[in-house]
Amino acid sequence: MTEDAVDRLLAQWNREHPELDVSPMGIVGRMSRACAILERSITEVLGNHGLLPGEFDLLATLRRSGEPYQLTVGELLNSVMVTSGAVTNRLNRLVDKGLVTRETDPNHRRSVIVGLTDKGFDLVETALPDHLENERQHLDSLTERQQQQLADLLRRLLVGLDSR
Repeated sequence: MTEDAVDRLLAQWNREHPELDVSPMGIVGRMSRACAILERSITEVLGNHGLLPGEFDLLATLRRSGEPYQLTVGELLNSVMVTSGAVTNRLNRLVDKGLVTRETDPNHRRSVIVGLTDKGFDLVETALPDHLENERQHLDSLTERQQQQLADLLRRLLVGLDSR
């Protein structure tokens, strides 16, 4: 197996503090490094479509909600796992770009409905295949079985983290 930068870091800590179990650094360090690499790549691919990752996330959330491709702001907040301020900023940018509409819900005047415009729908449909191919390429060093194992382990980790 090929050594990576985290292996070298762990070897240094093991040399300096042999009494400590530094193995958690191996997992968390690799996850952090992988996240940084993936984030840069995803930002680049989505940038080719004029989108930031957070903007794509909101557009994709609306798209996968099915027709009529509308959700309340509360439903969006539950789907994207960011603060309401972040969603508001993203929505403002997407409204300015003509990719979503934002209207008061006629049935609940305190609720706002966000809808995907035709332009937003077309953009998601164009960006999604490129985004998926980029993600697929990042995983091609793993077999399908290894990818499934990794997905299962990460799910278990996230369930544990979310319950804390």
